[in-house]
Amino acid sequence: MRFLHTSDWHLGRSFHRVNLLTAQRTFLDHLVATVRDREIDAVVVAGDVYDRAVPPLAAVELFDDALHRLADLGVPTVMISGNHDSARRLGVGAGLMERAGIHLRTDPAGCGTPVLLTDAHGPVALYGLPYLEPAMVRDTLGAPRADHTAVLGAAMDRVRADLAERPEGTRSVVLAHAFVTGGSVSDSERDITVGGVASVPTAVFDGVDYAALGHLHGCQTLTERIRYSGSPLAYSFSEADHRKSSWLVDLDADGAVRAERVDCPVPRPLARIRGRLERLLDDPALARHEDSWVEATLTDPTRPHEPMARLARRFPHVLSLVFEPDEGPARSLASYAQRLRGRSDQEIAEDFVEHVRSGRAADEQERAELRSAIDEVRLDEVVAEGTR
Repeated sequence: MRFLHTSDWHLGRSFHRVNLLTAQRTFLDHLVATVRDREIDAVVVAGDVYDRAVPPLAAVELFDDALHRLADLGVPTVMISGNHDSARRLGVGAGLMERAGIHLRTDPAGCGTPVLLTDAHGPVALYGLPYLEPAMVRDTLGAPRADHTAVLGAAMDRVRADLAERPEGTRSVVLAHAFVTGGSVSDSERDITVGGVASVPTAVFDGVDYAALGHLHGCQTLTERIRYSGSPLAYSFSEADHRKSSWLVDLDADGAVRAERVDCPVPRPLARIRGRLERLLDDPALARHEDSWVEATLTDPTRPHEPMARLARRFPHVLSLVFEPDEGPARSLASYAQRLRGRSDQEIAEDFVEHVRSGRAADEQERAELRSAIDEVRLDEVVAEGTR
């Protein structure tokens, strides 16, 4: 069986206030063409279809159009909700859509109920594990603890139990939206840390032939059978070096996996340039970035006059300006957002405690209290999004 593994469309998202709807439409045109031209048997979408719980109407219309076109091709599509999606909203009409070959898996209670497809070699069971917020799904899944490893492990126990009842030789694919140990992160992913831990081990997926992962935005291989497709578009400058693609996966008769990357259309390349303003304006080596979306980091010791306007004359698509002075007291002018880049909510909170106490770091009890408070806020946000 040949299927196309994609995820993290984030329909409705912009890039530094640039509307990406046209680029997202171009990607979906490419996806439909790939399905048609490469004789794809099924499409799997591993979560974060939308960028937020209540997406704009234009994003919903784009999603609807894509589903109609895939249904017209007669190619089954299996998709799960991610941590950006409202599972309840995305799942509305799932029963009717299933009749057209569009299989939405948004209910954690259905983790052990697969979409069954068949090829010349027999059945293939595709299990959809939507994003599992630990505190919300622990009781539903009977997990021993409210953390990511426990709830995803409980969901996979249901998958393995169902698979054990299937005819011998049934191949299996799992869709999951999670942060799996060994994956590389970028700035555009929402933090899903619970209890100070965000990642789960690859061993949680033991027993299935292929795990199609979503959540991390870089296309990457954790093992030959466990892969992230990544997002089809860049959603932060930290993804400037990403090669955006989907996985075309062939599942052989014995469950062996062969995977090929299928490159996604690039609306405009990304570039991160760094140095003093005059050098950035004059350096001939930077000419290749003049048509790119640009993030410029200025290292001038003092803030230059009208830097954005001057940069825009050479780089008309400059979108982001960061100050990191390379000498003198002006270093403290580096943006707050820049100083926090790549740090978790827990780390930021602990740094704040240490700062206001003149260097005395939080002790273990205080760190635990901070973790508990952050987890409660995250759970409140999940509940609020689910009721919108």
